[in-house]
Order: sequence, then C-alpha cells, then structure tokens
Amino acid sequence: MVDTRKQVFEENKLDKKLSRLVGQAIADFGMIANDDKVMVCLSGGKDSYTLLDILIKLRERAPISFEIVVVNLDQKQPNFPAEILPNYLKQLNITFHIEEQDTYSIVKRVIPEGKTTCGLCSRLRRGILYRVADELGATKIALGHHRGDILETLLLNMFFAGKLKGMPPKMRSDDGRHIVIRPLAYVPEKLIERYATMMNFPIIPCDLCGSQPNLQRATMKKLLRDWEKQFPGRVENIFRAMHHIVPSHLMDPNAFNFQDLEIHQDLSELGMNLEGDLAIDEGEDICALTEQTQFPVSFVEKS
Repeated sequence: MVDTRKQVFEENKLDKKLSRLVGQAIADFGMIANDDKVMVCLSGGKDSYTLLDILIKLRERAPISFEIVVVNLDQKQPNFPAEILPNYLKQLNITFHIEEQDTYSIVKRVIPEGKTTCGLCSRLRRGILYRVADELGATKIALGHHRGDILETLLLNMFFAGKLKGMPPKMRSDDGRHIVIRPLAYVPEKLIERYATMMNFPIIPCDLCGSQPNLQRATMKKLLRDWEKQFPGRVENIFRAMHHIVPSHLMDPNAFNFQDLEIHQDLSELGMNLEGDLAIDEGEDICALTEQTQFPVSFVEKS
C-alpha cells in the first residue's frame, strides 16, 4: 500500500511539473489565445504524445477556451502500424485527422543511400502540415520539440552553420500564414521519457530518420547529456543564455549599430541599458562567476 501511494504521489508530481512548465511557456510567449484552434502534430513518438496529453489537461482548467485537433501524417514508412494512432485517439474522444502522403518513397528516391534524409523529409512534412492546417482552419500548429531539441539546434548552428540561431518557441511561417508553437520548450527530455513510460504511450518508432546512424544531432544530444552529468548547471545556463541576449557584446552589425557608436553624455539614456556594460569581458571574471554558480537554481524548478 505504501509503495502504491508513493507511486501515485510521484506520478502526480511529474504531471504537475510538466503542466507548470508547459503552461509557463504558453504564457511567456503568447502561444495560445482565446478561441484558437490548435493543430497538434502527433507522430507517435514520446514527445508528441506528451504534448497532446498535457495540452488536453491544460485545456480543462485554462482561463481561456481553445480547441484541439490532432493530425498525424502517415508517410507510408515500411511496417508503419497504421491502426495504433486512430485507436488511441478514439479512446480520447478527440477530433483527429490522418493525412496519408507517401513522402517516404520520395525521400528514398531523391536522397542517395547513406546520406541524411532529415532535411528533405522535414521540408516535405512542413509543406503538407501547413496545407492541412489551412484545410482544418487551425490557427496554431503545435509541435513536440522540447528543451533538448532547442539546445541541440543551437549547437548545430554554431558548430556547422556559423550562426547563433536556435529553434524558436513561437514562429511565423515564411509566407506569414501560419503560427508554429512549441509548448514543450521549457521541458527537459528526461521528464518526457519518465512521463511516456508512466503513461505507457503506444510509441511508434521512425524507420526513416530514426534508423540513421551517426547523425550530428545525436552527437549534440550526447554532448549535452555528458555536460549535464560532469558539470551540473551548465546545460541550464546555456538555456538561460538564450533568454538573455546582449547584441552590443556580440559581433553582428545587423543586430547592433556599431558604426554609429560614439561617446554619449546623456546619462539618462545610458542608464536605460546597463546590462551590456556589465557583461563579462575578462577571463578571470568568467572563472569567478563559474565558481559562484556551479549549482544554479534549475530552470525546471521555476514556479
């Protein structure tokens, strides 16, 4: 009896933590508004299952009214169990749509054997999902990317594209017609893994991108997990850094007007933005700060 109570307590605790993080992200970035129709993209993986489950729970107690419609893109991958998602969604008694498009054959035909398929696959998926969103009248498109995905994208862009660019929690499509949201933006993957196991979601593996060895994203994931073990607080601080950008202390002339920067005597104007001048410039200051903040308050515990 004691063990059962403890298990129920831990499950409720995890449920509340996920709901709090998702709710905070939605509020911070204005992801969902009253009368929105949110199209939740369900792939059959742990992330999208968790996203759907938490959004359903938040909808029941949210101060606003919004609709959820679930969309799965059946890409005709080999051995894809087409009956699993419809059966699961029928049990939830929720509106859903299965879109059948053979993108698998296109990707396999176009991409040479051994090359990464993710780029083309994601572009094809994106185009189809935008079209389906129009057809369903969805005002928001919700994807299941979590905190780890956002950090991995930041490192990938830094290491391989030479850009300080991540994965935004909310974005507008290039044509301006769609808003994409990522309500799991604050959620660490380890919490999703625990939740998916606890909820016993019927996970469907990806036989296309999931089967590719040596992907750079997998390398970034391993790097972040190693850092998290060896240097507690480092990953949280990297994520915090994405919330505190100081353009005057970077090197992008398009983000900050270095050309016209000159001595200014108006102290009132200078006082409006002191953060840049207080930014760390010297190596020894960085070392001192590192010693003081080895164990910062985890972003996960934010209330």
